[in-house]
Amino acid sequence: MTPAEILAQYGPREAMEYDVVVVGAGPGGLATAIRLKQIDPDLSVVVLEKGSEPGAHIISGAVMDPRAISELFPDWKARGAPLLQPVTGDDLLVLTATDARRTPDALVPDCFHNDGNYVISLGAVVKWLAEQAEALGVEIFPGFAAAEVLYGDDGAVRGVATGNLGIGKDGQPHDGFQLGMELLGRYTVFAEGARGHLGKQLIARYRLDAGRDPQSYAIGIKELWEIPPELARPGLVVHTAGWPMDEQTYGGGFLYHLEGNRVTLGLVVGLDYQNPWLSPFEEMQRWKTHPAIRAHIAGGKRIGYGARAIVAGGILSLPKLVFPGGALVGCDAGTLNAARIKGSHAALKTGMLAAEAAAAALKAGRSSDELSAYPEAFERSWLFDELQTSRNFKQWFKKGQLVGMAMTGIEQWLLPKLGIRNPPWTLHRREADHGRMHAAGQVGRIAYPKPDGVITFDRLSSVFISNTNHEENQPAHLTLKDASVPVAVNLARWAGPESRYCPAGVYEFVADDKGGEKLQINAQNCVHCKTCDIKDPTQNIVWVTPEGGGGPNYAGM
Repeated sequence: MTPAEILAQYGPREAMEYDVVVVGAGPGGLATAIRLKQIDPDLSVVVLEKGSEPGAHIISGAVMDPRAISELFPDWKARGAPLLQPVTGDDLLVLTATDARRTPDALVPDCFHNDGNYVISLGAVVKWLAEQAEALGVEIFPGFAAAEVLYGDDGAVRGVATGNLGIGKDGQPHDGFQLGMELLGRYTVFAEGARGHLGKQLIARYRLDAGRDPQSYAIGIKELWEIPPELARPGLVVHTAGWPMDEQTYGGGFLYHLEGNRVTLGLVVGLDYQNPWLSPFEEMQRWKTHPAIRAHIAGGKRIGYGARAIVAGGILSLPKLVFPGGALVGCDAGTLNAARIKGSHAALKTGMLAAEAAAAALKAGRSSDELSAYPEAFERSWLFDELQTSRNFKQWFKKGQLVGMAMTGIEQWLLPKLGIRNPPWTLHRREADHGRMHAAGQVGRIAYPKPDGVITFDRLSSVFISNTNHEENQPAHLTLKDASVPVAVNLARWAGPESRYCPAGVYEFVADDKGGEKLQINAQNCVHCKTCDIKDPTQNIVWVTPEGGGGPNYAGM
């Protein structure tokens, strides 16, 4: 049965009405809800979260700039916010295959300075924010995935519907069937993170990206390690450029020392990479073998793994933030600052600005119109100025790593020394990430070493420690527009890149019963990183919401 047929037979859906509906219990969504209740405790606010609990799907480096959280809660330290480890030092390393050159402190670009910032688990911060929100009277519904945007007769967003539960692989309701419900709001704020499923639809429907550069993304692959006490250097922040990325591939590594003899580390790879043989997961495993990285984790134990797409286009790719009945905040809009490798402060700030605009509109008796005060306030904010300063960062790296590093030094180090905070030039892009891939026969194949099970690992053992789980008897949430394309086009032209760009082993080409090959989709492995939805060169893969509560259950990430 189609969703429309199910609704016709089992409907109507139960509906609940609120002043504001928020989709996503990440930093942006929770900041929206909290600020609304701070302004007017009588407002009714609900937050939907597809993870099993707030923080379950949250993964980030992460070094946090406390500027925005200090605006949201000036007393966050007294409230017990889990910003526990101040940054104590910065190392910026340029790697070759065998060597590492540390950039002198005096030459480190401003964007890589972390004085006053904190090494955190963003998942822990999100759990704390959820507690603060609930204490203010915000309703949070974990395990409920917003699967559909609801529109009024006037074309404005009027809320969202959650997905149906108890639909089998055959598309038919079974004994555990439960119809989704409608959450209706005078305004709806979307805070789903990078490449949000509903945000993507809203951008297309309202042409919010008209006149903007195409959005650009990277994939961040992260591990959490326990290390011997003698290796611990709490607060040390390490960033790397160069190896293992080739000259034409954007990317870099991060390694942060947390409190409690833990290290979080990983590799960011731009999804505009050109070689279809490249595997971001394998590159990350290879990166860990470098002597400069291995020295931090030797004798330790890997205790966590995850991956997530990262928005990297910056302000030149930022869509219009509002539409009739709602708004986009945080990485659903694309406010991460790729030059600083930071997005949580931006998500918090945009959530607060959207909330302030919505609260004023509600006080005036308005609903379902455009919250124009939100983008106007954004353009007056410190965040807008920060993103303007970094607007060329990703564009320079499209010209190669050497050009990217040189121009980052000029824009983020030399110009500020000369009293110029904003580069006097602007670079634009016109090509989306998925269109950059060369045919497999035009580039060299990459041979990756086998994992040793000590420093390097395979995908399946990695997915296991992400605590990923999906109800098996449900339709696959990784869908194909045309089932023939993976073999007839992707395999033939690009050697099946989906089997390499996925960091969770979801896609693999296996023998069929006719002596050929077919694409097998292991949807139960999916960590919801959204890479396939972005990088598929034919844009044939569409990520849709699985049953609520499915996916990873990250701990300490």
